[in-house]
Amino acid sequence: MKDIPTILDRYVAASNAHNPARLSACFSPDAVVRDEGKTYRGPAEIRGWKEDVTKRYKITNTPLDYEWQGETLAARMRVEGNFPGSPAELTYLLEFRDGLISSFRVA
Repeated sequence: MKDIPTILDRYVAASNAHNPARLSACFSPDAVVRDEGKTYRGPAEIRGWKEDVTKRYKITNTPLDYEWQGETLAARMRVEGNFPGSPAELTYLLEFRDGLISSFRVA
C-alpha cells in the first residue's frame, strides 16, 4: 500500500486554521480544484476559492480514512462548519505531483 503524502496533513492543518495562503501553497502551480460545480485552476484561483469557502463556511476537516484508487487518493473527511447539513462526511479525491496536490475534487 502507498503511503499517504505528508502534504495532506499540511492541507488539513491550513484548512482548519482558516489560512487560505498556507492552504493554496499545498497545490502545484498547475493544480485543478473542482468543488460545488465549479473548477479552479492555478494558485490565484485556488486561493480565491479557499478564501470564499473559508468566509462562507468556516469549515474544519477531520480525516476519517484513506483509500488509494490507482493514482487517486480518496480521503474521507468529517467536515463541520456553517453550512446546511453540518457535520457531513465528504470524500476528497486527490492526485499528487512533486510532493504537492495536483488535483482536488469533492466527490
